[in-house]
Amino acid sequence: MPHSHKELVVISIGGSIVVPKTGIDIAYLKKFRKMILAEIKKNKRFIIVIGGGQTAREYQRAANALVRLDPEDVDWLGIHATRMNGHLLRALFRDIALPAINKDPRKTMRWVEPVMIAAGWKPGWSTDYVAVSLAQKYGAHRVLNLTNIDMVYDADPAKNKNAKSVRDICWKDFRKIVGDVWSPGANAPFDPVASKLAEKYTMDVIIAKGTDIKNVNAILHGKKYIGTLIHI
Repeated sequence: MPHSHKELVVISIGGSIVVPKTGIDIAYLKKFRKMILAEIKKNKRFIIVIGGGQTAREYQRAANALVRLDPEDVDWLGIHATRMNGHLLRALFRDIALPAINKDPRKTMRWVEPVMIAAGWKPGWSTDYVAVSLAQKYGAHRVLNLTNIDMVYDADPAKNKNAKSVRDICWKDFRKIVGDVWSPGANAPFDPVASKLAEKYTMDVIIAKGTDIKNVNAILHGKKYIGTLIHI
């Protein structure tokens, strides 16, 4: 594979980081773009998989207010939202990104550019699943999952004041927290189906707060960081 000597970084970024309730976060995207460009100069390549975020939830909420949605339709609305967000990111990296957005992790794409943008695939499979699949396909052994939480907790901290943060956890124990079933729009730290696949591939996943660019940089450089490492 061209550029195989370069370090490949796979990032699964929650759509709520890019498109929160207040709308597209232009200030964040400016910082994110600057960080990626700087890392490319340090001999890294990136696969960036983007979620649906508030865009997806707005469409899902509107449709649900009008008719009783089938879960598959809920998923499709989310998938197309990820693709819209994906086009936004591809536009940001237009001069250095693969021209086509990856919408099918099974497909082998001729990829020589520093950046590949990927989005949702099909109902039943989250963008976390896409990230793990692409990491496996292109030879990365870790996925960096950027979300709106600083780390994993043993219970939902919004519902349980005694919830404890988890710095390091094995897949077996993590999957006890998130379960086994994928639900469109679910708010798990990492999708249960993707978790099962990551465990199968003995892949590491780091979960960290996506808006903390300084912390993300620390992860990329192998320094001390705030987040949760999930491993076999």
